[in-house]
Amino acid sequence: MEALNFKVVDFATQLAVILFAISFHESAHAYAALRFGDTTARDLGRISLNPIRHIDPIGSVLLPLFLYFTSGLLFGYAKPTPVDLRNTSNPRLADLVVSAAGPLSNLFLSTVGLIGVVAVKVVAPGSMRALVDALQGQRFGQGAAAPVAYLLFQFALVNFQLGIFNLVPIPPLDGSWVLASVFGEPVRRFFQEFGRFGFIVLILLSSTRFLSLLLRPFLEVFFALANRAIS
Repeated sequence: MEALNFKVVDFATQLAVILFAISFHESAHAYAALRFGDTTARDLGRISLNPIRHIDPIGSVLLPLFLYFTSGLLFGYAKPTPVDLRNTSNPRLADLVVSAAGPLSNLFLSTVGLIGVVAVKVVAPGSMRALVDALQGQRFGQGAAAPVAYLLFQFALVNFQLGIFNLVPIPPLDGSWVLASVFGEPVRRFFQEFGRFGFIVLILLSSTRFLSLLLRPFLEVFFALANRAIS
């Protein structure tokens, strides 16, 4: 029962983090478009940390739930942020920056989260032992600092996973549109056609653990940095 309670609380914590991370991610897309002169997303209220404005029922809820309980990883995506490149002075550059802004914003938040873990370690060194226990699925630590450290770590991890995951070139993920902006219209048309099957492909890759293997080298880098922050 204790293990089940831990799993439920852990998932709820990560889901709350991913909803915030997705909101920040989509707001970054919208803000980048605005900086290039396109007000479409802003006018639709997409520069917002309110997750209701961004949630996709499949990508923001069902996919994270499926991945968490099948692979232990937590990824997701939101409703695409509407962008009209005709409103920009340099559409190709705008496309590249807007597409990359979301994943880069999550990598920025991941860095902030790890800095926060280091700050907690400085203030309450003993909380790191409790953090390690929680990460090993044993128990949540006692005291105020332990849950803060755990939340910050999950904040860093989920944002890192989300940033890297969205750079995978499978529609509707941002990596597809980053490549399309670099290589031009033929690649864009390919991804637009391929996008009809994108969600199915993501589920299949997750079910075969191929996605986990693909992302493992990046996660190893994250955990190496996190280990230095904790120890």
